[in-house]
Amino acid sequence: MRSLLHPLRGGGLAVALATLVTAGCGLLAAGTAPAVAQGGTLGQLAQASGRYFGSATDNSELDDSAYTAVLGSEFGSITPGNSMKWDTTEPSQGQFNFSGGDAIVQFAQAHNQQVRGHNLVWHSQLPSWVSNLPAGQVQAAMENHITKEAAHYKGEVYSWDVVNEPFNDDGTYRTDAFYNAMGKDYIADALRTAHAADPGAKLYINDYNIDGTGAKADAMYQLASDLKKAGVPLDGIGFQGHLAIQYSFPSNMQQNLQRFADLGLDVAFTELDVRMEMPSDSTKLATQADYYRQVTSACLAVTRCVGITVWDFDDKYSWVPSTFSGQGAADLYDGSRGVRDDQFERVAEVDRLDGQRGGDRVRRVPGVHEGGQHHVDVVYGQRPVRFHGVLVHREGEGRGGQCVGGVQRGDGDDLRVRWRRWHPGHRRGQGAVQEQRQRADGQRHQAGAAPRQHREFRGGSVEGDDPLLLHR
Repeated sequence: MRSLLHPLRGGGLAVALATLVTAGCGLLAAGTAPAVAQGGTLGQLAQASGRYFGSATDNSELDDSAYTAVLGSEFGSITPGNSMKWDTTEPSQGQFNFSGGDAIVQFAQAHNQQVRGHNLVWHSQLPSWVSNLPAGQVQAAMENHITKEAAHYKGEVYSWDVVNEPFNDDGTYRTDAFYNAMGKDYIADALRTAHAADPGAKLYINDYNIDGTGAKADAMYQLASDLKKAGVPLDGIGFQGHLAIQYSFPSNMQQNLQRFADLGLDVAFTELDVRMEMPSDSTKLATQADYYRQVTSACLAVTRCVGITVWDFDDKYSWVPSTFSGQGAADLYDGSRGVRDDQFERVAEVDRLDGQRGGDRVRRVPGVHEGGQHHVDVVYGQRPVRFHGVLVHREGEGRGGQCVGGVQRGDGDDLRVRWRRWHPGHRRGQGAVQEQRQRADGQRHQAGAAPRQHREFRGGSVEGDDPLLLHR
């Protein structure tokens, strides 16, 4: 059985990612590792749609064996959070140290993961010697730094965030050492230099607060358009995706992504997290899950949205609490070494039942936490197992939602799923009982029945009073 040391918060992102396979609504237990859904990891689910799903990490975290067990198995892509930045790789002029980045690349290679290089040119975490250079020496220093680092990792990184955060929030250019010395032309020069050092790497400009439409996104769009027209080797735009539930969800996110894609660029969410004012509660977590879902849905709707990276997956290593006073709970996992509730015990029990009945024929897909609770009673043979789940959103059905927890199982299993409302005060939309089978060839088949009806499936049955979606 896979390690379940890190409880999964909420599950909104995992729900949306499951649509990569089911084109409907994925179901994960609040508190279970996402690989229980569809028999695959987040990375595998994303790969099935031609995308990647990754996480940032840092060198100190690689000593945490429980953390790396998840990092190495759940994700298809890794971004070094700090070890490829200028202050780490060239702290003194001409003196390079790539050992930190090398360690993360080696970890990724050992786990068949791609690496997003982050980053080559940024106003922050910049050694003082760069800012103290005479203006006439900055370009040569920048080009040398890019050349040495990009060449060092040639063939080992999938992409580079070549220029990071070139804009102020009002859409004006940030006046850092590079802009002060070269004007906005430093961006084109940085991209050309990176391409010369590693022609195979995808080259990005990366920034925050451009996820939805607005002045900063418009400035990035104009820059990208100008660079493409000039033939500058720009391959993509990175949308950092540092969101907060106390602020409105970014406006017109899908349309914003699409207009960049229409320029012939890849787009990606590169540093996704969703923070909140602490303490967290069920309402805040429900909003957070919805934000994660909306981001993922926007990416899925844009063909050239190539992937999503979370800015670390575990609150234990989140940058948020030290940066935003009084805020936190931003990541997919809650950072606890204990168990949030009894979800893990129940999943483990089904795993044991699997072993008694021939391995992996039964896969668990309990509910995701998005609001008031339900439970799902699973009867495998003569052994009942209860999962506590919740009603979750199904794409296209609005906020009312249409799904509750279920169980995925293979053909011929003697499995019965019985579910009912656990919290009578929580009532959301009525709808049809749904069955959705996912066959090996990727084709999807659906069948519906009216509420309160009992519907037989292969080797099992379901019944209940509210909408139910099972995957097979």
